[in-house]
Formats: sequence, C-alpha cells, structure tokens
Amino acid sequence: MFVVLLVSKVYLGSAQLSKENFQSYQQSIPGSSLQFKMVPIQAGSFLMGSPTNEKNRETEEGPQKKINISAFWMSETEVIRDVFDVFLKDEKTSQNIAVDAITRPSPQYVDLTWGMGKEGGYPANSMSQYSAIMYCRWLYQKTGIFYRLPTEAEWEYACRAGTNTSYFFGNDSKQLNDYAWFIENSEEKYQKVAQKKPNPWGLYDMLGNLLEWTLDHYDEKIFANLPNNAVDPIAAPKALVKYPKTLRGGSFEETAFELRSATRFHSDPTWNKRDPQIPKSKWWLTEARGVGIRLVRPIKQPSETEANQFFKNYLGL
Repeated sequence: MFVVLLVSKVYLGSAQLSKENFQSYQQSIPGSSLQFKMVPIQAGSFLMGSPTNEKNRETEEGPQKKINISAFWMSETEVIRDVFDVFLKDEKTSQNIAVDAITRPSPQYVDLTWGMGKEGGYPANSMSQYSAIMYCRWLYQKTGIFYRLPTEAEWEYACRAGTNTSYFFGNDSKQLNDYAWFIENSEEKYQKVAQKKPNPWGLYDMLGNLLEWTLDHYDEKIFANLPNNAVDPIAAPKALVKYPKTLRGGSFEETAFELRSATRFHSDPTWNKRDPQIPKSKWWLTEARGVGIRLVRPIKQPSETEANQFFKNYLGL
C-alpha cells in the first residue's frame, strides 16, 4: 500500500527568497576542480499526466490531475561521470569517518559504461536508486547542502516547462532529433550531456540520453488516488521496498513515442541479473546501462536531524 506523503516528509517547502538569491549557480565539488550547474525552477501548478486523446498514451498516465509544485533548483544536466567518480573514489566522508563495506560503493566487476564513454562530459549510468541517493548523501556530507532526487511530480513539471503538449517542444515527434538522443539518432549509446537543445527552462536531455531516477515508488494507479490541487505529492512505500521505483525521461534506447513528457517507467529486478556478487549489490545495475540521475535542491533546507532521517528512510542505514 502506498501513501501520498506530506510536503515536510521530503523537504519540498518554499522559503522566502529574494529574486537575487533564486538564481542559477555553480556547485563546486570539494576535493576536485569540478562543478555542476543548478537551475532555478519557479513554483507553480500544472496538469500532471496525459490527456485521453494524446497519441500513444498509456493508461498509467492518467487521469490528469492539477498539481502544485514548490520552487526548487534542478541540475542543468544529468550527473556526469567525472563528478560521480569523485564520490566513487572517496575513501572517507567530509566528517573524516571511514566509509564501511556496507555504505561504500561495491567494486564494478565489469565495465558498466559498456564502452560508451566516461570522462569529458558523459553521463554517469548503470546505477541503482540506492546508489543515486547515496551520492546525494555524500554531497550533503561534502558540501553541507541537501541534494536529493526529484519527485515524479517535480520531474514532469520541470520537463514540461509550462507546456501541455506531448513533448515540451510541441506534438510533432519529428522535432525530437533536435532535443534528444533516442533510438533513431544515438547509435545505441548515450552521448555527452548538453549537446542537444534545452527545454524552455534551460534543462538539457530531459528526454532521452538516460532514464532518470525519481524518489517515487512506482504505482500504476497513483493518478487515480491523487486529489486535484495536491501539493508536492510523492508515492512512497510504508516500508523500505526495492522494486519497483519510478524513472522518467526515457533513454538512448527508447523510441520517439516513449519519450513523451508524461511517459512513466519503472525499475525491474532483471536489471541486476548479471551482478556477480552474492548477495546482489545494492549499487550496480548491469542490465540498466541507460539509467542515470539528475539532482534537485529544495529551497527549504532540512535540519541535520531531518536530513539524516531522510537518508535513513530511503536507504535503511
């Protein structure tokens, strides 16, 4: 059974910020010369899901509901391998506490980039939701800033960027080549981020390149259970459950109709079937080469106690 959590449970609430403070910024990664850009997403409301007359619509995309979203920052691109590798290679947290065998990333026994690209702007891939949230936890320890995955509602709101068409550029899938890497132009591999045109809010690769994790547990009937005018909803299990989790955006392996703004994806245990570790690793998905992450920073930052409880809730630490 799944519930729609209140805003405070995932720390989405708005705080009073001046216009000067709610701007794009570059986040530096301590211990490296690397940075990533965060883009401000203004608060607002939108119709989540797809209308019944949308071409190639799936029933799990409706019924449409009006959703209210608090303001947040979102990373301009998917997290790149260069930045993610700083986390993978870090022996200690910023608090000088050794990372143990449970919380430290497990060794990759195979090349999980599958030869598609590593340094120089390629997105980090083949990661479980667990490792994605652990990366957020590491960032919090390193920077003191609370980052997390977007909720499914936040993701669709940011992707649509004020539009209500099948894609954020309209209804004509023939234009997709200008905005996304997908099965028709990707040569069956992911590409460096930010090579295509961004959406109207300046976010790159929201469609295609890599599927992106959300915080939500997948529920095919979530729209039917959502009230109209819900504020910052999230579908989450009452207890820690590994499958299925919701992903958005599609990857380089999807077709054009699968890359619509409303299309929903969910994780599957078969993604980890070739993992040689016993028990299976919490970290890597050997059959999910098209999975990555994008970050969100809520305006209202949680206290240290609240942040630690958040990670405990999602990671079982």
